[in-house]
Amino acid sequence: MRRVVVTGLGVISPVGNDIDSFWNNLTNGVCGIDFITRFDTSDFKVKIAAEVKDFRPQDYMEKNEIRRMDIFAQYAVAASVQAVNMSGIKGNIDPERLGVYFGSGVGGIICFSDEQTKLNQSGPSRISPFFVPMMIANMASAQVAMKHNAQGPNLPVVTACATSNDALGEAYKAIKFGYADAIITGGTEAPITPIAVAGFTNCMALTTRNDIKRASIPFDRKRDGFVIGEGAGALVLEEYEHAKARNAQILAEVVGYANACDAYHITAPHPEGKGGKRVLRESLAQAGFDPKKDKLYINAHGTSTPLNDKTETAVIKDVLGETAYITAISSTKSMTGHTLGAAGAIEAIASVKALTHGIIPPTINYQEPDPECDLNYTPNQAQKANINFAASLSLGFGGHNACTVFRRV
Repeated sequence: MRRVVVTGLGVISPVGNDIDSFWNNLTNGVCGIDFITRFDTSDFKVKIAAEVKDFRPQDYMEKNEIRRMDIFAQYAVAASVQAVNMSGIKGNIDPERLGVYFGSGVGGIICFSDEQTKLNQSGPSRISPFFVPMMIANMASAQVAMKHNAQGPNLPVVTACATSNDALGEAYKAIKFGYADAIITGGTEAPITPIAVAGFTNCMALTTRNDIKRASIPFDRKRDGFVIGEGAGALVLEEYEHAKARNAQILAEVVGYANACDAYHITAPHPEGKGGKRVLRESLAQAGFDPKKDKLYINAHGTSTPLNDKTETAVIKDVLGETAYITAISSTKSMTGHTLGAAGAIEAIASVKALTHGIIPPTINYQEPDPECDLNYTPNQAQKANINFAASLSLGFGGHNACTVFRRV
């Protein structure tokens, strides 16, 4: 089997639109959640979200490209440009051996909503001829491929909130088994639009506590729902010998991945966390993780919903046993909100940075312990830790579970 390493990272997020800003804000506990500016929330129960600020698509693409892309695809292209530039892969690989595995949970929902309004107000003749290619969820993966002339395997994954974790894991497998030498992978989402916020609110997923500092509070006893967020995360995965031959900077090694379905409920996790246990156990076993000698960080899914956080805690305890209590855990969603299909990639980037810097980003705004959530969630302040493994865990609507494990190189 071929080894797979990370050689590039890129991010557009509520806490920073480049890797350095993103990481500095995470480790300093900066919250990206604020009141919604995209639309009038007067009639909405939910008035807050984690919006991307000061995004400049013109820094990454031409004006005609911008006009033909929904924002979710713009975020993807921007993050991919950062990752490719960091990796130095451009010009150093056969285009047919460079792939793209980039997912989105809901695709171009902003474009869809805007065009539906236009149809209702002005009739069918006013619909953009670019509506369909702007809206369909595969277009982020396609646009990233066109941007970088990536002619290899291309797979836009859709597994709800596990989307980009699965995209990353499947990219890892494709390189491991020889289908590509490098893959630009990740996920993107831009769901902060009236219909999406109303829909998530009415299915009782979002917190209606419009208090910025007590809204996204993973593992806290008062948690009552997640805060919707947006953004994109991109990673360049590369076969180890290929990266070594061109003297690429190797940030971490991908050493484990598993996915499984609860096959239980459309939104709730299995009460025993069956799928979560399987993916965490199997991915750590693939990675060769030894709890007696290795130090692990888990970037938890940690959505700040009552069911997710207690189920995830039980999953970690079941898999790690007593080691769970000395394992560093945090939920960066306390700062970024829940970016849905982009979450797995953004959190994988946080996991890689935690490995390379030996710092665990905090779970901020944590105040009231929950007896059912009694592990070390790195409350409120970043902690130094000599970790050599990091796991990014994702649990999605429909029972989709995924976990990717990285090792320090």
